[in-house]
Amino acid sequence: MNWLGILVSYLYIALVIAGGKIFEKRGKEASRKFIHIMLGNWWFIAMYYFTNVWFAMFVPITFVIINYLSYKKGIIKVMEREKQDGLGTVYYALSLLILVIISFGIFNKPSLGLIPCLVMAYGDGLAAVIGKIIKSKKYTAFGSTKSIAGSLTMFIIATLLIGGYLAFTHKMVFWGTGRWPLITMMMAYVITSVEAISAKGTDNITVPLGTLIMLLLIQ
Repeated sequence: MNWLGILVSYLYIALVIAGGKIFEKRGKEASRKFIHIMLGNWWFIAMYYFTNVWFAMFVPITFVIINYLSYKKGIIKVMEREKQDGLGTVYYALSLLILVIISFGIFNKPSLGLIPCLVMAYGDGLAAVIGKIIKSKKYTAFGSTKSIAGSLTMFIIATLLIGGYLAFTHKMVFWGTGRWPLITMMMAYVITSVEAISAKGTDNITVPLGTLIMLLLIQ
C-alpha cells in the first residue's frame, strides 16, 4: 500500500499540474491558485495509502526540493509567479512535510493533519481568488496586503472546516455546552489574522501549523 501510495501521489500531482496548464489560459494567478487548492486534497491520498511515516514523508520531501529548484530555475512555470516574491511553493511542501511528521509519526493519527492542510489549501487559496473577484477595501499589515473580501472568505472557510472537525470529534463536549460556535469562530479568527499578517508566501507555513497547534491544544 505504501509504495502504491507514492505512485498514486505522483500521478495525482501530475494531473493537478496538467490541470493548472488549462487554467493558465485564464491567467497565471488562476493556474497557481488551482494548483494550490487541489494539492491540498493529497492528504486524503496520504491517509488512505500510507501506514508508515517514512513513506508518507517521501512525497513532500521530494517536492520541497523540486519546488525550490523550480523557484530558482522556473522548472514548473505553471505554478510560479511571473515576478517572484517569496518561497510560497517551497513553504507549501515544507508544511505538508511537517504535518506528516507530526500526524503520521509523533501522534500516529493521520487525520490530525487533514484540517490544517485543507485550511491552507482551500481557505488561503479561495481567499485570494474571491479577493480578486469581489472588489473590496484592501489593508496592509506587517508588509502583507490583503482584501476585506479575501479575509472574510478565509474566515468563513476556516470556520466551516474547524467547526466540522470539532462537531465530529468533540460533539458531546461542544454541542452540549454551547461553547462549540464560540471556540470555532475564535480559532477561525486567529487563523484569519495569522494569514493576514503573513507576507511573501509564509502563510503556507503559518496557517497550517497555526491551525494544527490550536487543534492540539483542545485535544
